[in-house]
Amino acid sequence: MNWVQWHEEYGIPGSSLARRLTVVQDHIRTALQSFVTPRLISMCAGDGRDILPLLPAGANALLVELDPSLAQRAQGHTNVVIRNEDAGAIDAYLSFGRADIVLACGVFGNVSAADVRRTIESLPMLLSPGGQVIWTRAGDESAFVRDCFAESGFDEVAFTAPADAKFRVGTHRMSAAPTPPIPGTRLFRFLDQSSV
Repeated sequence: MNWVQWHEEYGIPGSSLARRLTVVQDHIRTALQSFVTPRLISMCAGDGRDILPLLPAGANALLVELDPSLAQRAQGHTNVVIRNEDAGAIDAYLSFGRADIVLACGVFGNVSAADVRRTIESLPMLLSPGGQVIWTRAGDESAFVRDCFAESGFDEVAFTAPADAKFRVGTHRMSAAPTPPIPGTRLFRFLDQSSV
């Protein structure tokens, strides 16, 4: 997969990705209102176009992206750490500390069902108490994602499912207690490549 080329659809007005970006940013804006100086993690962050324009003063963010070209595009923002690393390895996040908001956008549609569940079950290792997760998935498969969150100690805050589009965007708040991080934990692997 050429991820740089894939990201070009965001620039096409009215495209599915452009519309999804608008919805994701609406969810991010709402989540940011719950925290004074939020800490954010973005998995498979791409060039950071969903979160970087919205970061409030005092926020800290970690963006993890394997593609070096996309990671380079995200550089140059205050209080933002860009890691050109494997987003499916929990070790990429541990030195940053816990986050108030985790973005898992563009992740769950590219990994196995087992990895979706494993990632969601592992999020308490990354989140602060009451932390929120914003995620995306296509169509009917979103029901499985919502079930995994419910079974893993998360409450649904918002769910957007446009009738004329395949994408779905959800926000879940962690009601379970945070858990100690386990170094070496594998969250996911993309189905079409060895790691992401």
